Amino acid sequence: MSTIVIYKTKYGATKKYAEWIAEELGCDMVDAKDIKIDDILKYDTIIYGGGLYAEIINGVHMLTKNMDKLKDKKIAVFTTGLTPTDCRDYYDKMVIEKNFKLGVPENVKLFNYVGKMLVSELSLVHRTALKTLKKLMQGKENPTDMEKLLIELCDADGDFCDREAIADLIEYIR
Repeated sequence: MSTIVIYKTKYGATKKYAEWIAEELGCDMVDAKDIKIDDILKYDTIIYGGGLYAEIINGVHMLTKNMDKLKDKKIAVFTTGLTPTDCRDYYDKMVIEKNFKLGVPENVKLFNYVGKMLVSELSLVHRTALKTLKKLMQGKENPTDMEKLLIELCDADGDFCDREAIADLIEYIR
């Protein structure tokens, strides 16, 4: 069975997970910008990783717009972000709604991993968005638990990647 790991990264966490997964599986790995859908079709198993930005999986449209061509493939999609994995229900619902408009196909399984946010590496746009989000959430009279979490996450600064987290994806693929 031929397997490929495709990733799209902005700050490096997704690439780090992609490298770990490719190493564990002994398979090909490629940056999404360097591959076309026709190249992907020769693989039996496709693993796609992208960071989450406002619940959108970075670059996943490469797969979602071609699901008809990929219906016979085994597909794993992993995301990286800062939302802790123990409070993902709300977030995952939003991620699925925004990325898989018709629902997650039967041949696709989703995985979520905690990534990194090093404030010193963020673009001006992302730093500004974080400040704006934090200000908006702090201005709420009775913030929900999710809004309180968002306030905390705006202050996160560090690399929270965990190689052991990929075990579930590796098991699914094998």
